[in-house]
Amino acid sequence: MAIASDIETTDARRQRRDIRRRQVRRRRLSALTVLVLLGAAALFGLTRLLSGSGAGAAIALTPVASAAPTSAFRTPLPEEIRGVHITGPLMSLPGKFKAYLALKRDGLNTVEVDVKDETGNVSFLKGAPAIALKDGAARPYFNARKIAREAHAAGVYLIGRVVSFEDPITAVAHPELAIHRRDGAIWKTNGGLAWLNPYSRAAWKYDVDVAVAAAKAGFDEIQFDYVRFPSDGDVSIMRFPGKHPQPMNATVPAFLRYAASRLHPLGVRVSADVFGLAATHDLGIGQHPAKVAKIVDAIYPMTYPSHYSSGEFDLPDPNAEPASTVMFSLRDFRQQLVGGKALLVPWLQDFSLGRTYTLADVTAQIGSARTEQAGGFMLWNASGLYTAGALRPGPPPPLPDLPAPQL
Repeated sequence: MAIASDIETTDARRQRRDIRRRQVRRRRLSALTVLVLLGAAALFGLTRLLSGSGAGAAIALTPVASAAPTSAFRTPLPEEIRGVHITGPLMSLPGKFKAYLALKRDGLNTVEVDVKDETGNVSFLKGAPAIALKDGAARPYFNARKIAREAHAAGVYLIGRVVSFEDPITAVAHPELAIHRRDGAIWKTNGGLAWLNPYSRAAWKYDVDVAVAAAKAGFDEIQFDYVRFPSDGDVSIMRFPGKHPQPMNATVPAFLRYAASRLHPLGVRVSADVFGLAATHDLGIGQHPAKVAKIVDAIYPMTYPSHYSSGEFDLPDPNAEPASTVMFSLRDFRQQLVGGKALLVPWLQDFSLGRTYTLADVTAQIGSARTEQAGGFMLWNASGLYTAGALRPGPPPPLPDLPAPQL
């Protein structure tokens, strides 16, 4: 049993402890206040204090660029991108877009819509650049703001595809922006399509003006396709009017850097399509994934097995081994993307070329994308017909092999 003196001693000790705790709390609060004030001064960069004399003198605060917050993207990325591509003409069919959005029940969470396609057509009128309206490139395929609202209402991530340099409408209407031949005529591919000059800053501005219009309408990401130099046709006779001091492999990153500088402030991501072999070989078209990865937010390699030649990756027939083809290609890309910020999301083949593609072939490619820990996948079919069941969510990617713990 405690006696009175013990109780008094205990109370005194308790009081001293309480006083010490309050003192410690006050010191910590004071220190925290000082840190907050110092942090605020560092953030805003006090450049002029009480300039002039008198109580009414102004205080100028200038943000420190390195401490200023970066603009957030307007929409979070899906945990795993599972999407399809839709052409402009398909978008013009009544009810078609809603039918694609309804694929969400099967696992779809992303759609890519043509904003400017391989023919040079821009898919909307309202907001289209004046040059597209004047030349007849702007088409009434859809209302950009309306489809952005519909996609977001459905909880679907919306990507706008902008074909950059293959543009037979603008190149013919404005020869000063086009690639020429040695004789001064407009250069064309084997298929008779003219290209914009990738060195032309005016061509850059036009393409990015189209992209900006889509971004302002509500698109979440702009994906640049044909962001390269031509590969189809007699490239030996190509001539590029105007100044072009930098090599091809510096020109493509420069264009994407310009695009990002205009699109990032609008809260949208910037991405680029590249050939599936761009990480394995220098294709001579200016696509270098290691350089591009330092600029864009995502790289989408077109890893269609039917497009790989016999013997690639030591496979006798890559088209017959879709899982292996996609896996080897993505492994090369992962090595190239080290040190960059770009997410890796492959385009996968959902069309038949060389042989009939089945659900097993499509899901085999998807399995390789997941094994290689890609950020998801996009399915491509120019006709817009996609394999039922391919978009279902899958298991998480396997964990990397770790050394056994030391006991």
